[in-house]
Amino acid sequence: MTHIRRAGIRRASLTLFAVVAASALTLTACSSSGTPTATESADEFVWTMVTDQAGLGDKGFNDLAKLGIDQSAEELGGKAQVLQSSDQSQYVTNLQQAISTGSTVTTAVGFLLADAIVEVAQANPDELFTIIDSEALDEAGTPLPNVAGVLFKEQEAAFLAGIVAGLTTESDTIGFVGGMEIPAVQRFYSGFAAGIESVNPDATVTAAYVGSFADSAKAKELALGFYDQGADIVMDVAGGGGIGVFDAAKQLGDGHWVVSTDTCKVDLAPDNFLTSAVKDVAGAVLRENTAAAEGTFEGGTVTLGLADGGVGLCQENIDSLSSDILTVVDTATTAISDGTLVPPATPEELAEFTAPAL
Repeated sequence: MTHIRRAGIRRASLTLFAVVAASALTLTACSSSGTPTATESADEFVWTMVTDQAGLGDKGFNDLAKLGIDQSAEELGGKAQVLQSSDQSQYVTNLQQAISTGSTVTTAVGFLLADAIVEVAQANPDELFTIIDSEALDEAGTPLPNVAGVLFKEQEAAFLAGIVAGLTTESDTIGFVGGMEIPAVQRFYSGFAAGIESVNPDATVTAAYVGSFADSAKAKELALGFYDQGADIVMDVAGGGGIGVFDAAKQLGDGHWVVSTDTCKVDLAPDNFLTSAVKDVAGAVLRENTAAAEGTFEGGTVTLGLADGGVGLCQENIDSLSSDILTVVDTATTAISDGTLVPPATPEELAEFTAPAL
C-alpha cells in the first residue's frame, strides 16, 4: 500500500458551484406496457419539483433538482415550477397540487418522499413522476411504470473523498455528521470510511446524526463536538442543515476541514473546504424530462455511478489537492469505474470490506 500521509493541499482560487459530468442515462423507447407519455406541445410543458423539508437553498440535491428543471424549461420549452415542503406532512399535498397544475413530469426530491410518491403515482397512473434517491415500488416490489426512480452510487464518490481525507488528516481522527440514517446517507458513510481505511488504516471515523436535514444548529453542535475531540476533518451529509458543519469549521479556523456532499460548497468556507462527493442530480432530472418530452419516458429504477458520470469529486478546487493525493484518487477512480474495486454501500458491507492496495 502506498502511504502519502499528510500530503496537505495547495491553496487555489475557488468559485461557487460545479456539477459533475452529465450522467450517461440511457433513454429507451417506451414499451407496449402502457407507460404514459407526455402529449403537450413544447410551450405547454410544466416541469415541476417538490422539495423535501430542507427546501431550496440547501446547497444540495434540492438546489440541484431546481437546476435540472430550469434547464428543462430552457432546453425543452415550457416552464419550471417549485413546490416547497416545510415538513413531511406536505409531501402528498404538494404532489397532488403539481398534478392539478398540469405538470408534465413531477420530480420528488429525496428518499423521504418515497411513500408519498407511491401513494400519489398509484392513484394517478397517467401522470409522470421522477423521484431522486429512491425507488417507487408497488406492494409486490415491482417498480411503478409511471415513476422513474433515480439512485446514485454515493459510496463511489465518498470513497474518493475518503482517500483525500485519509491522506490529509494530521490527527487520524475524522467525524461524520449525517442528517438521518437513510440508505443514501449510509452509502456516503460506508464509502467514506472505506476510502479512509484504504490509505490510512490508523485513522478512525465516527458518525453522529442530526435527526433531520434542516437543523443547522444541531449539525454545528455535533461538528464542534468532533473538532473538540481532536478531529481535523468532518464530513457533512446533513442536507441544508449541513451549513452548520461549515459554520463550526469557520469558527475554529485553519486546520479544521470539511468534506461536503451533493454539490461543491466551496463558498461556505473557502479556507476550510477540503473536497466534496458530488452527484449529478441536475443531469438526471433533465434526462428524465427529456425522455418525457420525446415520448420515451419509462418507469423503473436507474442507478448512476462513477463510470457513467453520475457521481464524482468536486472539480472546483481539484487543483488545490496535491499531486500525490490526485495520483491515488486517479488509481481508485479507474479501479471503481472498471469494476475491480467495489466500495461498500452499507455498514454491513463496510464491516466485511478488505481495503485494497492503492
